[in-house]
Amino acid sequence: MTAAADPFGYFPAIVCVVCDSPIDALVALCVPREEAMLLVTTSWRDRGARCIVTTLHGGRPIAVLPTPDGRWAACNAFMDELFATPQEAGSRLAQLLKRGRVGYVGQIGRAPQA
Repeated sequence: MTAAADPFGYFPAIVCVVCDSPIDALVALCVPREEAMLLVTTSWRDRGARCIVTTLHGGRPIAVLPTPDGRWAACNAFMDELFATPQEAGSRLAQLLKRGRVGYVGQIGRAPQA
C-alpha cells in the first residue's frame, strides 16, 4: 500500500503522564470524567482505533495512546500536520523531544477524500 492510499495519518505525541486506563489518562489531561467515559466507549465502535484524540477547551489537541506495556499514555498531540508515514511522524517527534521526555507516534484515520 502506498502512503497516498494509506487510510491513516500519523502524528507525534509527547507523554505527560502514564495511567492504568484510558479514562484515567483523559481525566489526567483535564477532560471531565463523564466526557472521558463517553470518548472511551465511542472509541470501542472503531475496532481499528489505536488512540483516542480530542481537543480541550482552548483548542489544544490531546491524545491517549496504549503503551507497549499495556498502560495508557496521556499526551499532548501535535496535529498541525498529519504525516503520511509513521517514520515521518517519528522524525518530527525526535525534533520535539527535549530533556529526557518520552513520546509516541499516534495513528488516526484520515477523512475520506472526495
